[in-house]
Amino acid sequence: MEKNMQNEAETLIEEQDLPEVKDESTEDSHLVFTVEEKDAKSRIDKYLCQALDCSRKRAADLLVEGCVTINGSIPKASAKVQAGDEVVVDMPEDEDLEVRAEDIPLDIVYEDHDIIVVNKPKGMVVHPAPGLYSGTLVNALMYHCKDLSGINGVNRPGIVHRIDKDTSGLLVVAKNDKAHESLAKQIANKTCRREYLAIVHGTFAHTIGTIDAPIGRDDKDRQMMAVTGKNSKPAITHFEVLKNYDKYSLLKCRLETGRTHQIRVHMAYIGHPVAGDPKYGRRKTLSTNGQLLHACALELDHPITGVHMRFEAEPDETFKKVLKELDEGLL
Repeated sequence: MEKNMQNEAETLIEEQDLPEVKDESTEDSHLVFTVEEKDAKSRIDKYLCQALDCSRKRAADLLVEGCVTINGSIPKASAKVQAGDEVVVDMPEDEDLEVRAEDIPLDIVYEDHDIIVVNKPKGMVVHPAPGLYSGTLVNALMYHCKDLSGINGVNRPGIVHRIDKDTSGLLVVAKNDKAHESLAKQIANKTCRREYLAIVHGTFAHTIGTIDAPIGRDDKDRQMMAVTGKNSKPAITHFEVLKNYDKYSLLKCRLETGRTHQIRVHMAYIGHPVAGDPKYGRRKTLSTNGQLLHACALELDHPITGVHMRFEAEPDETFKKVLKELDEGLL
């Protein structure tokens, strides 16, 4: 029976009967939307909140600044959209923050003239954002390395992909634009393999699973993501159950796509939220100052030489301590 379980490849969540989501924009700064019947008679500011995943104030500012048109005309905030209307948003350029180099220790797994692979610690934000200007991975990278790719602007030099603040683990950073373009293409083409270790609530009767469910902004809380068919994008997470404990399980997850909070959202959706997760987890969970999620492995082709590379990193002491207590039956 155990052997049969190991050979099982069960898909837990098939893509549901949800509307197809089309990206009608040609560039991030020029967005084009066609109003659907279900959104007819909505105020334009409310429609923008949903279409852009932004706050009501942000939508109001875009309208005041004349960045929005409906069928070629600039509307008032009180204007209502109709089915078939073409809404065009020309997003203003983000203001560049003053990002300073900071002498922050880095756990560098690999480095050459083109890339740096870093094992990011739990609690570190990847790049600066309004209200957070220091202490990030970018601040540390700027001190360590003077040459980073500029494709993502001065706020995110070298950053090709991200992991959450309280998720630890491996990230690859580009030192030049050629490397950045190659790595970004590998991620888009799903040839860059990213694996995570996760401790989740509950146990499983099978050992392999795939969660195929689209992720978008949560309508009830704009700071959260959710499985939804509204303004969402396809999201696929593969997982393997490494060990079942009494009330928890240790999983290895592989991302096929890279949506915001993807593993955390998907695991919560199937009833197995990541332990310690303050946003998507259970109220009664492990006290670990954040989710027990670690980016443990990263595979890619070197952006210049083409050589296939694999990097691995063990989880931090908090993660190891919880595993030890689970093994000893203390949790």
